[in-house]
Amino acid sequence: MGSIERTLLRWTLGTLALGALLVSLITYFVTLEEMHEVFDADLQHVAKAVASYHRAGHHPGQADDVQLPIRTGVADEYEIVTMTWTPQGRRIFSSDPRVALPFSSTEGLSHPVVEGQAWVVYSNVSAAGVAQAAQRLAAREEMAGESAGKVFPPLIGLTVVIGGVLVFGLRRGFRPLGGAAQDVARRSAHSLAPISLEKVPKEIAPLVSSINDLMSRLAVSFAAQRRFLADAAHELRTPVTALRLQVQLLQESKNESERARALSELDSGVARSQRLIEQLLHIARTEPDGETLRIEPVDLADLVRSVVGTFSIKAEQRRIDLGATTPPNDGSVVVAGDCEQITVLLNNLVENALRYTPAGGVVDVEAGVRSGVPELRVADTGPGIPQAEQARVFDRFYRGADATALAHDGSGSGLGLAIVRAIAERHGAQVSLQMPVGGQGLVVLVRFAEGAQCPGQDLPAANQVSTKALAK
Repeated sequence: MGSIERTLLRWTLGTLALGALLVSLITYFVTLEEMHEVFDADLQHVAKAVASYHRAGHHPGQADDVQLPIRTGVADEYEIVTMTWTPQGRRIFSSDPRVALPFSSTEGLSHPVVEGQAWVVYSNVSAAGVAQAAQRLAAREEMAGESAGKVFPPLIGLTVVIGGVLVFGLRRGFRPLGGAAQDVARRSAHSLAPISLEKVPKEIAPLVSSINDLMSRLAVSFAAQRRFLADAAHELRTPVTALRLQVQLLQESKNESERARALSELDSGVARSQRLIEQLLHIARTEPDGETLRIEPVDLADLVRSVVGTFSIKAEQRRIDLGATTPPNDGSVVVAGDCEQITVLLNNLVENALRYTPAGGVVDVEAGVRSGVPELRVADTGPGIPQAEQARVFDRFYRGADATALAHDGSGSGLGLAIVRAIAERHGAQVSLQMPVGGQGLVVLVRFAEGAQCPGQDLPAANQVSTKALAK
């Protein structure tokens, strides 16, 4: 796009020039119309005066007694030519014999063309004869053109003056915008302070305000990224240090038993590091500016059965009763969302439940629709989360005081619930922590936004059946 100033100037000056031309044309036609009225009346008066004069000095049919004037000079375009005729159409007198106006026995105006020139003729008809007064039409048009020509130059001059004032006004008006642009240009990549709106024109203020809002969001995003990188570096330092120690122990092992024990610990350390890296990747993808959601119908019931089947072996190894509760009709709990991310959400919830539920405990994973709202529910019989910590467990890298001691393998990065909340927010869902009916354990409830459900039946919870022990 070109310059706003030049575009405004082109349109404004073009409009003014067109207006000047239109005013001149209107002046021409209005003046010509007024001249027609005035000169037509004059022709009528002249014709009647000539008729009166000739009736007073001559009798009808005395054409030979009148001496016609001799005209040899150039005819004046503005001249009014007069003629008198007998009732039979014989010319008696002509003020300019060179003009051969046609005889007319009709009272009033006529517009004959004589020798290529248009004339306006008024004929006064009486019993004594006909008297005519005539004028060239070009004379009237020339006078009207002169009037329009005298109006046009001042209008063009006015257009030029207005254009100059407009240029001055535009440059003066855009000067604060240029100052704002220089303010932004002088900043470094880390300076995201808002642009001052003090001297910005009100027409540009919404744009500058939007830029300030964008820079504010960028500042928040950059700050979050810096915190995330710092936290990630801090979290990765511990497993990497542990891996180095385990490698040293492996190198210093003296027999096969020590070597096997060191290899086992090294393998566990690698698995924990791999898990942490995967969690970091998941949290990066769930950022607002992360990967675009691939929206498609997601059957929560199928997803629950699939995830429970995936973790069933791990649940058996830890002697935990892991089961799925879903509606009996397939396709009854379908939401619009990103299947991969919702799977990550449910995987984290189930894995956390298995990590903190003691042997002999129960983990129930449920998909259903309540009050027209689809939801996922993961309930366990573990130690639960104290009320004082429930507000913080969704923060990145936060782990409760007893989290490491209560976990089966002592692992965990403090990212699981943060990932769950981020994915839920991207899908317009809400995550809440509740106490089970029996008072022991924890229930994590994910309720999707009303209207997120794809067309299907709203089945009450009473119609749901248990599908426990899918791996058996």
